[in-house]
Parts: sequence; C-alpha cells; structure tokens
Amino acid sequence: MEERKLRAIITGGSRGIGKAILVELAKRNCISVMFSDVAVEGDDFNAHAKKIEDEIGNGTKVYGFKADASKFDEAEATIAEAVEKMGGVDIMINNAGITRDNLLMRMTEADFDLVININLKSVFNYTKAAMRPMMKQRYGKIVNIASVVGLMGNAGQANYSASKAGVIGFTKTMARELSSRNINVNAIAPGFIETDMTSKLNDNQKEALLTNVPLKRMGQPEDIAKAVAFLCSSDADYITGQVLTVDGGMVM
Repeated sequence: MEERKLRAIITGGSRGIGKAILVELAKRNCISVMFSDVAVEGDDFNAHAKKIEDEIGNGTKVYGFKADASKFDEAEATIAEAVEKMGGVDIMINNAGITRDNLLMRMTEADFDLVININLKSVFNYTKAAMRPMMKQRYGKIVNIASVVGLMGNAGQANYSASKAGVIGFTKTMARELSSRNINVNAIAPGFIETDMTSKLNDNQKEALLTNVPLKRMGQPEDIAKAVAFLCSSDADYITGQVLTVDGGMVM
C-alpha cells in the first residue's frame, strides 16, 4: 500500500478496462476515485458509483460523472466536480475510446472524425484540465491508454490506429512539458483484451488473431489495470514518457 492516499479520475471508467482500472486503484492506493462516461446502465450515475463502491468494499469512495470526453467544457466540468468532491486530482487515466472499423476506401469522414475526437482529443481535453491542479500541488500521474495498433498499424483501422499513435506522441510530449512539476506521463498499449469490443469477434477471428500472440491467449482487463496501477505508484516515480505494451508478446 502507498503511504500517500491518492485521488483518481478514469474516463470511460464505468465498465470494461476502465472499470478494472478504477477497482485496482481503489484497492491499492486511492482514497477516492471518479469515473466519467457518457452513459451507465439505468442512467443513474450515483447508483452505479455506489454499486461499484459496494463491490470494492474497502471504504474507498467512488463517484460517477456524466460527460462526453470529446468535449473540452465537459472535461473541465469533470475536473471541477472531482476537486469539489474529492478535494483534488492526483491521478488522471485517459481511457475513453471507441472503434469504427472499416477499410479506408469505405470509411466515412464522420467515422474518422468520431474516433479521433473520442480517442485522441479526449486525451488533450482531460490532460489540459487535470494538469492545472496537478501543477499547483506539484504532483501527478497521468496514464493514457493507447494500443498496439498505434505502434504497428492494422488494416481496417486507419482511424483507430491514427488516434492511438497520436496518443503515444502526445504522451511523450506531455512527459517533457510536465516533468519539471513532478508529473509523470506514460502510456499503456494493450494488445487483444477480452472486452465488449473483442466479444464481437467469432472464434475463427479470435484464433487467427492469437497466432500473432506468443502467450496464445487474450488478456484480461485486470492485466491492463495492474500495469496502470504500477505506473501510478511510487515504484514508477522515475518512469515518464514511456509506452508499456501489455500484449502477451505480440509487439516486441
């Protein structure tokens, strides 16, 4: 356990990888955590937050906030709410993301723009909003969720690959800009993880994908969460501007 009790925000944190990250941080070193998302089951963010809080069951306070991560004013509102409810922000996890896959020949401009706005512009929005309280307190951990396709590309994912490659470039630049204020900025590049996105694949598609994974299995959201928790801990105080691939050896 960390001596310092931290306060974290996770975009897209109501389910999947985002929720796994929220739960892992709450169990390790956070006294309070907040997820932002565009929607939750039943559209009751307080009830959803209380449900997660009860699941964790260790006294960590969980807050939910409805926000579109692609809109800067809503990112600012999230940070303001976090400062009011939690007293500050120590950890910012930029996790919100979607896919709209298609070959470029068939990809619409709307689908390209949507993926860029949610996957990449959201990282700008929340980093810019969260860095102000972090700079004032001279402490912060920012972890951006990228993807292995941002490193290697993938046919049918020009929009997604571009957005995640952008996240990686943004991460390295922010690490340089914020280091003097004791703010670490890193990225995680997940491989094939069992989530709602990958659940749409049939068995043949999954088998084909796993031929490129030396460990011969898909990862779990908890695999990503544990890596994020490490980068948010004091054990990673001398790590910044890095991209940690969590992919079963897919990209070496």
